[in-house]
Amino acid sequence: MNNNDIKNIVVVGGGTAGWLTAGILAAKCAREQGRDINITLIESATIGNVGVGEGTWPSLRTTLQALGVSESDFIRDCDATFKQGARFNRWAEDSDTDFYYHPLMLPANVGPLNTITHWLNKFNSSGLSYSQATCHQEAACEAGLAPKAITTPEYQGNLNYAYHLDTNKFSTFIKEHCVKNLNIIHKVNDVVGVRAEPDGAISALTLADGSELDGDFYIDCSGFSALLIDKHFKVPFIDKSDVLFCDSAVAVQCPYELEPDIASHTLSTATGSGWIWDIGLQSRRGIGHVYSSRHTSDEAAEQVLRNYIGEKARDLPVKAIKYTPGHREKFWIKNCVAVGLSAGFVEPLEASSILLVELSAYWIAEKLPLKNSGLSRCEQQFNDIFRYRWDSIIEFLKLHYCLSNRRDSQFWRDNTDPDSIPRELLNKLDMWQEKSPSILDFLSRADVFPLESYCYVLYGMNFKTTTHDPGDKNLKSTEHKINRQRKNLDALLSSLPKNRQLIDAIKKHGLQKI
Repeated sequence: MNNNDIKNIVVVGGGTAGWLTAGILAAKCAREQGRDINITLIESATIGNVGVGEGTWPSLRTTLQALGVSESDFIRDCDATFKQGARFNRWAEDSDTDFYYHPLMLPANVGPLNTITHWLNKFNSSGLSYSQATCHQEAACEAGLAPKAITTPEYQGNLNYAYHLDTNKFSTFIKEHCVKNLNIIHKVNDVVGVRAEPDGAISALTLADGSELDGDFYIDCSGFSALLIDKHFKVPFIDKSDVLFCDSAVAVQCPYELEPDIASHTLSTATGSGWIWDIGLQSRRGIGHVYSSRHTSDEAAEQVLRNYIGEKARDLPVKAIKYTPGHREKFWIKNCVAVGLSAGFVEPLEASSILLVELSAYWIAEKLPLKNSGLSRCEQQFNDIFRYRWDSIIEFLKLHYCLSNRRDSQFWRDNTDPDSIPRELLNKLDMWQEKSPSILDFLSRADVFPLESYCYVLYGMNFKTTTHDPGDKNLKSTEHKINRQRKNLDALLSSLPKNRQLIDAIKKHGLQKI
């Protein structure tokens, strides 16, 4: 590979992954770092987006702000609502009363004891859940409240939050912003081939109209087609269906008959062969059944979804999706990196897909070398970091399944089989039976899901950890702080509007600019 400057970046594929990646590179490399680069995004006019997933992480707030997007405009144009976490129904037991929360707030620091030790010794036996005892967000979600008031400036909140959104509207919104405000060149054409250097590096893309598009660095955001990472470089795909069984989904868009309150969290309800997501947007609910085709038929899975929705689902068209859970053996090779579905996909549980796009794009923007000669160094580092991230996501998703006490179907019995659980996770679960989780159990800042997320799921799923006596003095001091914190809950809840109430106010008046 030559030692030329890296000036021309080509993003192959639009959609959420392509436009977010292009926008982040433009905002960070060109605007903040002052690099002399050109970014071209080429997308097909004939290949549509998957366009189903509608959940995000709080990181998207930072990304939209970095791109110079108005939060008010984003909410108006993308059918967006506020998300404060997820409510998991029927995951531990097949019962109407079984649920727990994975909120977006970190547990409060309550003093001389860590929150886990205090909860195990004081509140667990009293029926107060781990998330109820350690943060206010479960109460806010149960009350259908927004994370902030109309007077709170854009991207700020009384409680941490992400968004639910219409991904097709979001892709259009980000595309228009990138072209208009970030100087990204947009081309519509089909990539039909690659002209390569002797070592395999890409020198140009061959297009359907006979022309070529050349660049110095290529980002494959072409979705499941994986036009560059698979079709050209032939990078193997690592199948993870031995750990994560779900490989199919059926989804519907369910319009509101009236304008009901909007849940400020994702509803995730376990079924006999998978789980159902239920997301409230401004104009509709997005509802889908993620399931294992080894444990049920497509027809039965669709019927479970329609039964969940009820009578109004009778005439709703269903979108079917098939996928293999897993990821590429390598994500970066030569002068090309795969981002989004071309890199891999596991399942929509915990909404990690868009987050991985953001993490990948920020890494590339920060580390992309000035010259081609530095690419091999980045290739090794990126592959090591993101292989670890994919493995850690898979482990965390498996945690939701393997802790279940459900034995009502083969799907749940298979998920609790130790042979289906990653060895690293089994080791952690063995340790956590004797000692509560700590930051020392995690290897790297590259972990996507932190200690706190593990605790919400572990103790939401009724995981048992041996307790020890921390001493009366420490218990009383910590109990005083946690009780004082909970006394502030009523004041917080009374200050927050309903989720729809805030959305309607934003559409009418907009939020205050920072």
